[in-house]
Amino acid sequence: MNKGIKITHLQKSWATESGHNFDDVNIAWKSWGTLNEDRDNVILICHALTGHAAADEWFNGLFDEGGILDPEKQFVLCINVPGSCYGSTGPTTINPETGKLWQADFPDITIRDIVTFQQLLLDEWDIRDIELILGGSMGGMIALEFALMDERVQSAALFVMGKAHSPWAIGISQAQRLAIQADENWKGGFYDPDQPPKKGLAAARAMAMITYRTPENYEAKFGREIHPDKHIYQVESYLNYQGQKLTERFDANTYIILSKAMDSHDVSRDRGSFDEVLGNLDKPVLVIGFDSDRLYPIQEQRELAELLPHAQLTDLKSSYGHDAFLIEFEKLNQQLNTFYHSFIKKKL
Repeated sequence: MNKGIKITHLQKSWATESGHNFDDVNIAWKSWGTLNEDRDNVILICHALTGHAAADEWFNGLFDEGGILDPEKQFVLCINVPGSCYGSTGPTTINPETGKLWQADFPDITIRDIVTFQQLLLDEWDIRDIELILGGSMGGMIALEFALMDERVQSAALFVMGKAHSPWAIGISQAQRLAIQADENWKGGFYDPDQPPKKGLAAARAMAMITYRTPENYEAKFGREIHPDKHIYQVESYLNYQGQKLTERFDANTYIILSKAMDSHDVSRDRGSFDEVLGNLDKPVLVIGFDSDRLYPIQEQRELAELLPHAQLTDLKSSYGHDAFLIEFEKLNQQLNTFYHSFIKKKL
């Protein structure tokens, strides 16, 4: 892992909602800019399912000139989630009780667990305020829970997700998990690191890539063209490539754990009604959706914005479907800059 990501080892207790207690943790992170004397010029980025702390690689357009992220003024931070395979405590790290990799023994975690895990680092650094927290997909779920759970969050920007993970999205995730678990090398999640369940993980990624785009986008991109060398449809070649590419950088247990964490997303769970929980969030929130998103349809963002008393909804047009939040940076920056600078002026 050489992405400028740093790892901090903290001898702090972290308890999951499933009842497991960690006596110490590794937290991977990357930052840009300098924390000011008041320790309150923070913008916190939350990454998606297969993401990592090097947000400048996958949110690169937000760092461009004129983008929402300005390390000259802000302390921009992205913290890797627990359960990941990119440096934070997860199934590819050592279980101190056994001296072996956690693998499938790593406990189930929730979106709220991810928040309490990341709070450990924020507390260690005595972060006093978070001017803006932002994220898309799983990152948006984390950002919303952060806004509900942490008073330091002053404003939030949530992309392409809703108040809870829908049965549709849970079903898609389960199909992907079944593909991984059907691999002959899966072995209950305790597989040889030199022989991981690559075929299953590749199949899961192929399924996901279909939900991340749209039929119209696939028609325009591939049509019914045949690959000149492989003698299969171009779309087949593309999905094969994307699946293989993920197997070279990602862990199957991580995919299982984090997709289940996304399924746990429900801000009303054990708190009351959605009206009560979200209606009490007294912070400005920008909710962004894309009209072509099939995975988290725009209706979910509209509903979320209606439940939040200080929300602005932006319904953007794009042909890229769910993936638009990782592509349409010009449109995102325009909305984010307007929202952020309006908030900053009110704060001053």
